Amino acid sequence: MSVAVPEPALSAPPASLEQAFEACRQETALWAKTFYLGTMLLPPAKRRAIWAIYVWCRRTDELMDSAEAQALPQAELLARLAAWEERTRGLFEGRASDGFDRVMVDTIQRFPQPLQAYLDMIEGQRMDVVRHRYADFAELELYCYRVAGTVGLMTQAVMGLDPAYTTAPWSECPDPTEAAVALGIANQLTNILRDVGEDRGRGRIYLPQDDLRRFGYSEAELLAGTLNDNWRALMAFQLQRAREWFARSEAGVRWLSADARWPVWTSLRLYRGILDAIERHDYDVFNHRAYVPTAGKLLDLPLSFVVAQVR
Repeated sequence: MSVAVPEPALSAPPASLEQAFEACRQETALWAKTFYLGTMLLPPAKRRAIWAIYVWCRRTDELMDSAEAQALPQAELLARLAAWEERTRGLFEGRASDGFDRVMVDTIQRFPQPLQAYLDMIEGQRMDVVRHRYADFAELELYCYRVAGTVGLMTQAVMGLDPAYTTAPWSECPDPTEAAVALGIANQLTNILRDVGEDRGRGRIYLPQDDLRRFGYSEAELLAGTLNDNWRALMAFQLQRAREWFARSEAGVRWLSADARWPVWTSLRLYRGILDAIERHDYDVFNHRAYVPTAGKLLDLPLSFVVAQVR
């Protein structure tokens, strides 16, 4: 029996490729404001491809996390993911069912993508269906790779590498994959820390269980939103771990093509700024949503530009 893949609540189905790319732009601007600001610094062809990839990722996420999906039984959610995987494989064979599929086919043809990264992300969604707790960071790291580190692999070909580092006979350009994955993991760890309060409402606790025990903070306290010194110590440890992943990613930005370094530095620095906002709220992620205000984003743009030139 075939399973129909429901369409998430995105823009109306676009009639043409141009309209589809515009719909992708609108969705990215609406749901990923910090990320969108970084993409606007890219050349037009690259930014369109990144918007297309973002919307595919959002469609994948919506299969599990939309309000309608939350009421479905596990078996139906897994069937949806199996159907979505088959549809995604079709994109790499040039098959498109709608305008959002067509922008992905166009992106894959212009900037060849690794199919495995997309399959791994779908596997991460399967983890969200069957697992709501993580014993230790090794388990959480695998989850973060699948749902976010894969984005680094998807976008790597779009960003491109600087020919000066890849063609010179004396070049020692490392494999940029590790840094790309590290940035995705850092971003996901930041999402987890920002969204602790929201995720507990869905019965999900992403903070490793062994870390909770180490800092003497119980699951019952987390579900109740208890703020105490143990919680603050636990969160300070988690923020430091996320910052270490951001630091790992920085080493790879210098190898990117010149037109991608400023956008990536901007996104990296602004997303890392969410960690600073959590600290300013004294680690109260139950009652305050941490974010970088628009003024802060605009002020950081020239700073990120300078960093992109010297690092």
